[in-house]
Amino acid sequence: MGTIVLSGAVVLVVLGFGNPLYWLAAVALLCVYVRRGGGASSAPTAGSGSVPTTYQAYRDRRDQQAKWERRYRRERPLESRRQERERTR
Repeated sequence: MGTIVLSGAVVLVVLGFGNPLYWLAAVALLCVYVRRGGGASSAPTAGSGSVPTTYQAYRDRRDQQAKWERRYRRERPLESRRQERERTR
């Protein structure tokens, strides 16, 4: 994602030699990218194993995951037993 934003900014700067409005668009694009956390990894996807910033965030994420797993086992007992059997093989 970062390479797309940076290449887009470069294109806008090059186009800006004919029209300075493109320079402003390039600056705005880079500002939005930096503000949305583009410097770090972009938004984590589901199951990506993102690293929490604090211990409290870690505990909240761990508790939420445990809650989801209990719900899955409760709603799909046959599937959860099959997965458990496959895991012990």
